[in-house]
Amino acid sequence: MYDYVIIGAGIIGTMIARELSRYYVKAIVLEKENDVANVQTLANSAIIHSGHNPTPGTLRAKLNVLGNGLYNDLERELDIPLLRCGAFVVAHNEAEEKQLDELCETAKANGMLDFVILDYSEAVKTEPNLSKTVTKVLSLPTTKVTYPWEVAFACMENAIKNGVKFRKNALVTKISYLKDRYIVEVNENENIETINVINAAGVDSDDIAALIEQEKPFTIKGRKGEYFVLDRRVKDFLNHVLYPLPTASGKGVLLTPQYHGNILVGPNSQYVEDKHKTDVSFDGLDYVREHANSLADNIPYNKIIRSFAGIRASSDYDDFYIKESARYKGLYHLGGIDSPGLSAAPAIAKYLVEELIDAPNKYEKNDNFNPYRHKNPEFHTLTMEKRMEMLKHNPTYGNIVCKCELITEKEIVDAINGPLGSDTIKGIKKRTRAGAGLCQGGYCEEKIMKLIAREKHLSPLEISYDSLESKLFVSETKVRK
Repeated sequence: MYDYVIIGAGIIGTMIARELSRYYVKAIVLEKENDVANVQTLANSAIIHSGHNPTPGTLRAKLNVLGNGLYNDLERELDIPLLRCGAFVVAHNEAEEKQLDELCETAKANGMLDFVILDYSEAVKTEPNLSKTVTKVLSLPTTKVTYPWEVAFACMENAIKNGVKFRKNALVTKISYLKDRYIVEVNENENIETINVINAAGVDSDDIAALIEQEKPFTIKGRKGEYFVLDRRVKDFLNHVLYPLPTASGKGVLLTPQYHGNILVGPNSQYVEDKHKTDVSFDGLDYVREHANSLADNIPYNKIIRSFAGIRASSDYDDFYIKESARYKGLYHLGGIDSPGLSAAPAIAKYLVEELIDAPNKYEKNDNFNPYRHKNPEFHTLTMEKRMEMLKHNPTYGNIVCKCELITEKEIVDAINGPLGSDTIKGIKKRTRAGAGLCQGGYCEEKIMKLIAREKHLSPLEISYDSLESKLFVSETKVRK
C-alpha cells in the first residue's frame, strides 16, 4: 500500500516526487513512456520565464514568479544547468511601445522587481544582432534557460535517493475508489493500492481524470509548436532570449540561446486534433522563419542541424488546473500546465504538497532527506590537469565516442548504469548529449548501441532507439548457418 501514486514523470511529476520525499510517506511514480521527461518536458523552449506575461492574480502568474526564484535553489542543490541570459521583449513602433508599457504594469502586478525599458541604441550594445527595425525593448534580467530533461532526471534521482519508487512503461489503465483507498491498474494486469493519487500526466491528464471522474474537470487541447535547432557553433550570435510581443496564442516565435550553445528558433502555435503527433511541416517551419526575422538580423539558418515539434498541454480551463477532486478525497489533478509550466514547476510542486495536501501538518518530516544531487562532470569542460588525473583512474575517458559533443566512453557507461540509467539510444542522448551535435548521431549511434549491448549484456537485436517498440534491428543479415 502506497501513500501516494504519482502519474507522470515529466517536470511536474518529478518535482512533486521530490517534494513529497521530504516527508515520511511511501510514494511511487508511474510513467507510461520508456523514460523520464519524454513528452512535454522533452520538447520546449527551455526558458525559465520571469513572469512578465501571465494575467495578474492567476496561479500562472503567482507560481511563475515564485518558480523562477526557486530555480536558484535547485541549481545549488541538484547541480542543474542554468544560463542566466536575460530576455528582451521587442517593439517596432509606437503602438508596440505602448504594449511594452502595459507589460511593465503586468510585471509589477505579478511581483517582479527587476525590469526596464531600453531604447534600441542601449539594447544593441549587448545584443548586436538585434533587428534594426526594433525601436525599444523590455529587458527582463531574471529570465533564465535550463536543460529541462536534466532537471527532471535530477529531481527523479534525488526523489529515488530519498525513498520514492519509480516505474517506467507503466500505463495506468483504470482507477477505482474503494472506501478509503484507490486501486490503480497498470498495463491492464497489475493493481497498485494507494491512499492518494496525483494526476500529473501532462497531455494525458484529462484522460487519466476520465478513468475515475464522472465528468472531466478539464479537457486538454494539444497545441503544437515547431522549432529549428542551430548548431552550437553559432553560440556568440545571441546573448538574450528574444521575445515578440505576446498574443492570445502565446509568447510567439522566439530566439532562445541554449545552455550548451545551440539556438532554438520557434515555436509557432497551432491546435491539433492528435495531441500525441509531433510531426513538423513545411508551412509551420516557414512561419517560424518568417516571424523570427523580425527579432534579429542575419539569423544563421545555414547552421540548422535539425527541426522538431512539441505538444503543449493547453486546456479549456483559463489557468493552471491544480485542485483536489470535488468527488474523491485524496485525488489531485494537475491539468493545463502549459507555458509557463517549466518556469513554475518547483512552485507548483510546493503549492500542491504544502498548501493543498498540507503535508507539513499531516506528515512527519523525513529526517534523512538529502536535498543534494551531484552530477558527473562533463569531461571536455575540465582543465587539462583534471582530465589527465581522471584518465589515470579510468583510461576510457580517453575514448571519444561522440566527436561533435566530445562525449567519452566513460560518460556514456555512467549514463547507462546510473541511478536513473537508460538502455536506449535516445535515453543516452538525453543524459549525455551524445548524438545531439552536428551529425545528429551519424557517427556515434552505432558505437553507443554497442556500449549499451555490452553493459546490459544484450544482443543488438534487443536495443531500442526510444520506446520498447522502436528496436534498431529486425534480424541479422550475415549469419553463418
